[in-house]
Amino acid sequence: MAALPVEILQGIYLGILTGLLPTLIAFSLGFGFNYITGVTIPGFGVVVLSLALAGVNGGLLALTDQTITQSATGPVVVTAILVILMLSLYAHAKGDALGATFPRRFSLSALRAQTLSNDVVEFVGGRGQVTLEIVGDIADMEAYPPLPDDIRTSIKAETWKLPADLGLDELEARFRERLRTEFDLADAAVTINAQGQATIAAAPPVSALSKRIPAGKRAVSVDALVPTGLARGDIVTLHTNEATIEGTLVSARSSGKSDPKPVATDGGTATEPAQPPTGAPDATTTGGDGRVTVAVSRSDARTLLAATTAHVVVQPRGTSREFELLSLLRRSGKRFRKFTLAADAPLVGETVGTAGLRDTHGVGVLAVRSDGTWRFVPPQEQPLAAGDELFVVGPREGLDAVAGVVS
Repeated sequence: MAALPVEILQGIYLGILTGLLPTLIAFSLGFGFNYITGVTIPGFGVVVLSLALAGVNGGLLALTDQTITQSATGPVVVTAILVILMLSLYAHAKGDALGATFPRRFSLSALRAQTLSNDVVEFVGGRGQVTLEIVGDIADMEAYPPLPDDIRTSIKAETWKLPADLGLDELEARFRERLRTEFDLADAAVTINAQGQATIAAAPPVSALSKRIPAGKRAVSVDALVPTGLARGDIVTLHTNEATIEGTLVSARSSGKSDPKPVATDGGTATEPAQPPTGAPDATTTGGDGRVTVAVSRSDARTLLAATTAHVVVQPRGTSREFELLSLLRRSGKRFRKFTLAADAPLVGETVGTAGLRDTHGVGVLAVRSDGTWRFVPPQEQPLAAGDELFVVGPREGLDAVAGVVS
């Protein structure tokens, strides 16, 4: 009886020694078979394969060391077999589970992408989500007016939840798009760290209704069945009983709450600056009965004013190249700013060429507005006078230097 514990220990040692190879093979087969085919290898097959491999391994050990044959008593062999089976079945179960959960498609870019920390991820209905925390004050964006305080308060008071299985770059893009959509912002910049903390810079809506109407056009509101997803700037065709009219959508509501009669405004230059909206207007419609406001010509406005309802058809429209240009400039480290030449500015009396802004400060003049006339890509001989507006693009340091020579 005194030798039984020693024999058990010898059996454990022998089982571990001869079971390393069967354990490794059982893990590899369990992982590979489930990962490739999605089917689990039966446990009986793992037992047979492990015992066969352990027998071969033990036979090779016995040929190199005769003491193993002399000490292989009944308790030693039984204990070794149990250890081999337990190790093989455990390794097979772990490999099978890993094969079922290991991602089948991944790329190097996905591996390099920064993701959120697991500490800030919440699981709702089996899906992970993160509640973003806005840190610090919402900053203003250069070349835009300051953001109204009520919009700042609304943004910080809102609860922002986004999917947690995205990289930080994708999270920033989605959050930026939600801000621009829900609050009708002209532009927004967002930075999110691994702890779900967001830093925001935003620009207010560019204008009210009057400044969205082109010169020489009229804005007319009419009752209609509003399509889902209709947004400002869409090109629409209005079918009435009298005519078919094409115009640009200025605003739309699908809630049914509207003025009792159509509203028309003359196009042209506004005499008073329009105040930006103070809330978060609807960026797109939800569909249903509602009211649309479109900018049309003067003759078409008379036809719409006489109509009670209209059928709305949305026309396809290409990409807005001006927004792509601004995004391209921003990604390359360039900024866009407007300057007004003061009466005593050093540049007054010079031309675009003699001012030497590109050579001196590394900036370029995109356009000059003089006496209400625009000159895009102005020639070198374009004169600069007091009150002219210069639209300049370049690095931030160069723009700051230009500010000192135009005021």
